Amino acid sequence: MAGVSLKCGDCGVLLKSVEEAQEHAELTQHSNFSESTEAVLNLVCSTCSKPCRSKTESDLHTKRTGHTEFQDKTFEAVKPIVLEVPKDVKNDVEMGEGSGGSASNQPEEMVVAEVDQNLLEELEEMGFPKAKATRALHFSGNSSLEAAVNWTMEHEDDADIDQMPMVPIGSKNEAPKPSLTPEEIKIKQQELRERARKKKEEEERLSEREKEKERIRIGKDLLEAKRAEEDNERKRIIALRKAEKEEEKRARERIRQKLEEDKAERRRKLGLAPEDPSTVKVVTPVVEEKKSSLPIRPATKTEQMRECLRSLKQNHKDDEAKVKKAFETLLTFVKNAATNPTEEKFRKIRVTNANFQARVGALKGGVEFLELCGFEKIEGGEYLFLPIEKVDKTVLYSAGSELSSAINNPFFGVL
Repeated sequence: MAGVSLKCGDCGVLLKSVEEAQEHAELTQHSNFSESTEAVLNLVCSTCSKPCRSKTESDLHTKRTGHTEFQDKTFEAVKPIVLEVPKDVKNDVEMGEGSGGSASNQPEEMVVAEVDQNLLEELEEMGFPKAKATRALHFSGNSSLEAAVNWTMEHEDDADIDQMPMVPIGSKNEAPKPSLTPEEIKIKQQELRERARKKKEEEERLSEREKEKERIRIGKDLLEAKRAEEDNERKRIIALRKAEKEEEKRARERIRQKLEEDKAERRRKLGLAPEDPSTVKVVTPVVEEKKSSLPIRPATKTEQMRECLRSLKQNHKDDEAKVKKAFETLLTFVKNAATNPTEEKFRKIRVTNANFQARVGALKGGVEFLELCGFEKIEGGEYLFLPIEKVDKTVLYSAGSELSSAINNPFFGVL
């Protein structure tokens, strides 16, 4: 089958004639063309009679106008591509333009298409580049400003939309028609601005969505890092406490060996026979022997508070909810006394109150903790009272710190 179209080897576009190929070469600087048996489509819209040269162009037309019916007239007027240069000798003689010589092989010179300057100025005032406005007016037939704007919207995805339209020298353009009124120009300008605004809002919405996704991802990464750090810290504390217990065990063993050596030395000095290991009675070591050999310092009030809370939790370890409620109640008492020391109602607690007994009083260590904070029993033990002259905010703050640690530390009182 003879070639019915020319295909650009650089961009793949199909062209119906040699003239179209020449125009395409002028506009794009492409020069690699070959014959193709694939015809350029001629799909005519049944609704508005607009011709479409490709399936992509017809789909775009459907998307913009909603027209779906097309008539395929591709093969009604398909002719083979003629690549030979026509001989115009006879025509030149008849028209008196030549003296019998052959036509020139030089390509016809192309110039920028002439358009209505008034319409061109109006389009430029609306914000269109000169090349795009000129192209729109040329291909819309210089009919009207509205036709040019519509043509621009329909062909805004064309590769050569921003290039000047070129036509052969001597070709005539259609006569310009009346332009739009100022009111119509304002309406078109408003429509274009509104379309640009919506496009910008959509881009900003998509950008904000991507930023939100990135913020969520970063938040998850930080949370995972924090959890890993807390897990490592718990493991470090457990390992440290285990090492401390091992060291304490070794210290007790060294003290026991030292005592045995001292005892054997005293028996030797007294002239007694060495003690038979089989007859040695196992003596339970006193509390002092379990201590390390380091100097013993008196326990601070903060340490006494911590030990009191640890004892409370261990005595009621089977009821975690009750222990937590007791800690929270004690923290409320301490906080009220520290922040409102001048109000007596925050420094006086009725011990016989049912709620107090259920939350703190019935638990061993609860009342003792309040006494370490400065509360005293009055009126035969019916009330716990903190005299204003004995309010020590340093002690109360330390008590609050210990209570917060006991509430938030899952390993408090376990080891």
